[in-house]
Amino acid sequence: MTSDQGEAARGAIERLAEKAGRTWPNIEAAARHSAATRARLAALLREQIPCDTSAVVFGSLARGEYTTGSDLDWTLLIDGQADEGHFSQVRAITKILKDEKFHEPGPTGVFGNVAFSHPILHQIGGQEDTNKNTTQRILLLLESLAIGKPDAHERVLRLVLSRYVEDDRGLLYGSKRHLIPMFLLNDIVRYWRTVAVDFVYKQRERSSGWALRNAKLRMSRKLIFVSGLITCFSFELFGKDRAWTGDGDRVSTPALVRFLRERIRVTPLASLAEVLLRPSITAETARILFDNYDAFLALLSNEEERGRLKQLPLDELGTDETFGRVRKLGSEFQRGLNRLFFEEDEDLRKLIQMYGVF
Repeated sequence: MTSDQGEAARGAIERLAEKAGRTWPNIEAAARHSAATRARLAALLREQIPCDTSAVVFGSLARGEYTTGSDLDWTLLIDGQADEGHFSQVRAITKILKDEKFHEPGPTGVFGNVAFSHPILHQIGGQEDTNKNTTQRILLLLESLAIGKPDAHERVLRLVLSRYVEDDRGLLYGSKRHLIPMFLLNDIVRYWRTVAVDFVYKQRERSSGWALRNAKLRMSRKLIFVSGLITCFSFELFGKDRAWTGDGDRVSTPALVRFLRERIRVTPLASLAEVLLRPSITAETARILFDNYDAFLALLSNEEERGRLKQLPLDELGTDETFGRVRKLGSEFQRGLNRLFFEEDEDLRKLIQMYGVF
């Protein structure tokens, strides 16, 4: 995230705080910690990034929600010819991060290694589009930032968005009642359902960490999905004053890609804040969503409570006080989303019913 993007994100959340009559100190603290950590990483990795690659961070650090106990999810994104030197670069980066005491990525293999642009771009759908590939692609769009050299990252983002737009015949040639990138929307929905199914698989395969993964599924993972929905609805929500046609009545592909690139620069929390600033949305709904998300970040930043969730045995879930709080936060966050998408705003209700359900 650039400084301008950071200011824009803070601006939307600050305006929402005024509307709601609230302050959210844990959201603010996480944003500051994220910015400081990204600056520290940029200094540490300055000499480690070849010209055809970008070091890309994901997760809470990219979203501006980084806390002291957060994992550092990263990859070396390669947009060029394979080179045996890339493996050495990954090992060098891994050693630096380990020496600096950053928390390692999870054991799934999605992060902490190399990612090549070719499968991310060309294997959308079909048998070769694995869960890992889908995850890398969707998170690249919805929660990624380049540390240091951004060129490869920018190229891949632009090409992936172009693929989603250019292959969407309904978007380019349809009736244009609503300008909704259905190819992209369906892939984001698929990612969200994959996350939910994989959660149960991990519950069976791993003996610990279930409660912490459950907390993230209820809150931060769901927020990513919500921001993806908002991105796909953004032409209708934020772009109605723009001219989208190119030659004749055909929608201009470059204009759509540029607009989508603008939208995915916005962090998930800021994207949610922008929608909550709509006049039809009440301050109460804003308070429900952001109060509970602020409390969620407070819980994650508490070393004792985070550790408790990470080690909590399954047979204690029903009686554990910390997990009880997690369940309540998740239920309230969902109640706020229901109010936002189904109750208070006619445009959002129509969009989610027409495109998010069937």
